[in-house]
Amino acid sequence: MVTQRAVRLSDVAAVAGVSKATASKALNDSPVVSAATKARVREAAERLDFRPNALALSFASGRSRTVGLLTHRATATFSRAVVMGAILELGRRERAALVFDGRINAHHEMTESIRTLRDRRIDGLLVVGAGFGRVTPSITHQFEVPVTYAFAASDNPDDSVFVPDNEHAGYLAARHLLSLGRTRIAHVTADADDLAVRRREAGFRRALAEAGVPSLPTLYGSWRREWGEQAVGALQSSGTEFDAVFCGNDHIGFGVLDALETAGMDVPDDVAVVGVDNWEEVILDQKLRRLTTIDLDLTGVGRVAADNVIEPAATGGERFVEPRLILGPST
Repeated sequence: MVTQRAVRLSDVAAVAGVSKATASKALNDSPVVSAATKARVREAAERLDFRPNALALSFASGRSRTVGLLTHRATATFSRAVVMGAILELGRRERAALVFDGRINAHHEMTESIRTLRDRRIDGLLVVGAGFGRVTPSITHQFEVPVTYAFAASDNPDDSVFVPDNEHAGYLAARHLLSLGRTRIAHVTADADDLAVRRREAGFRRALAEAGVPSLPTLYGSWRREWGEQAVGALQSSGTEFDAVFCGNDHIGFGVLDALETAGMDVPDDVAVVGVDNWEEVILDQKLRRLTTIDLDLTGVGRVAADNVIEPAATGGERFVEPRLILGPST
């Protein structure tokens, strides 16, 4: 079998009628090469289907075309979607990804990862967190390249942070239930200290206030399915009348559905239910959907965050990726 030789820079130079050094400068858009010569070299490179050597380009430009990803539990269900979105975007932008996974809050692991990433001459760094249960310590000051955070809450308000819009998720859920004519909407969610909980609840209550609908007391607990079941029992025991439930996540939502079914209540005729996360699509990949939910577009969070590493915004701060309503039988 005959293997075709890869086109070299010297081949491009010969076809363009210039030296190898001039061809290199032309392809790197050097100001010392005339526009006419640049055009001739580029036309030759395109005609020969020339692909510059990535390593040679990095030496010539002083850039590695590699972005570091510092992740916390990259294989966790929701973090994985963010990482995948980032890697897909980096590939589209012809950048390589160098991934270091560990405990972002562990000092020793963090220090070693930072040292290694700096040694590898990365062009930028994307820090991917595991949600909003805790604030991620900022490490921006330890790098001379752009640093962006995704699916994390940095303790530095000047950092560029890309997150799902949890407040709008709560707002969307409430608006959907209100559009169905529901006016006694219970809210069952996790720990009140969780940032995602607070933001989803804020959006939920804002929608109710705009509609002039009074809020029922929020039931705080955990993210677990069992809590959803217990919460329905608590609502019934207290005598609270409710015709809908906004659940802090889909796990809680599944527990609520189970409890309502056990109690002989019809969903959605008696009680409509909305969750958050689009868990049935994220992990179960099943055609039979049970729950209306809010998809936080975590893959989109990864994409826009990766794009910001390559072309950083002029200012930092939080930037939100808009969620979307996914309709299911529960409403």
